[in-house]
Amino acid sequence: MQSPSRRAFLVGRRADRSPWEAFLARLRRAAQGQVYDFSTPAGSARLVPGHMQDVYQARALCHEYGVTLALDSIPSPALLDDAPVLWVEPGSAMARYERLGADDPRWFVQPGCLVGELESAGLPQFRDQPPHLTVAAWLADRRSCDWDRGQTAASGLVHAMVLLADGTQANLGAFGVDNRKPLDNLRVQAMIPRLFELNASALAAAPADADALWDARYRLDALSPAQESTLNLSHLLLGHGGELGWVEWLVFDERQGIPAERPYESRYGHRAGSGAAASSTDQAVRALFDPDGLFPSQGQQFGHFYGVDA
Repeated sequence: MQSPSRRAFLVGRRADRSPWEAFLARLRRAAQGQVYDFSTPAGSARLVPGHMQDVYQARALCHEYGVTLALDSIPSPALLDDAPVLWVEPGSAMARYERLGADDPRWFVQPGCLVGELESAGLPQFRDQPPHLTVAAWLADRRSCDWDRGQTAASGLVHAMVLLADGTQANLGAFGVDNRKPLDNLRVQAMIPRLFELNASALAAAPADADALWDARYRLDALSPAQESTLNLSHLLLGHGGELGWVEWLVFDERQGIPAERPYESRYGHRAGSGAAASSTDQAVRALFDPDGLFPSQGQQFGHFYGVDA
């Protein structure tokens, strides 16, 4: 019988795996879906989950190995080629959508559902949007979610379940005297007072002639809705660029949806007057949602593509 030492001498020692190779090997063992390695110098791969459990596993491994978890297929994505990144694309296994009841105007929607399917189902906020976009990509895209300040209720979004960077699942929905459900989550409970403080600071720093515009990266104006609208924490995710969390599922109300009509460039037209304040606020919001930097710090290259200082 050949000894282990002689066998190792004959076949050579196995080279130690790099952290990226170890990450991919563990992801492939854990995931039900497909994993594709792009073989880039820094490390880049795509995961198409077979189940939400794949995303949970990916989040934990990305956190352990220092890999960025990025939403795939958003318009104008940042390159993210300087550090290891896992692009996660919600596919057909996460594409269910259905009414909550026979006569209910609300729709349960998974992140891989296509925008064209939702428009065909009768949800007006998806009119004239790229039909091939997943609803997760639509929600992340700042152009698609570019409603005027305080008008985020026009998105028709009424609830979102979000996986945060630390593995917490946050229930984000209507918030007020009659609905305190978000306070059931200790992580969200700790975030809410600080978010209101940041919104007050952002409003105070806004240019006097920008009443209809919201020029910050994240929609803190959701905390100051128009008088006829209900404050809804899920609206913080509109146009978030894939930078605040991973959306597990959404609920839309077909009665509330109105397409966003303002050209994407115009929402950032006032950055020359309030860019520093907006940038500082953006960084603070991101730090509340993702203090460890699991998600991209810039998911979209909107500044590069639209000639605006990002």
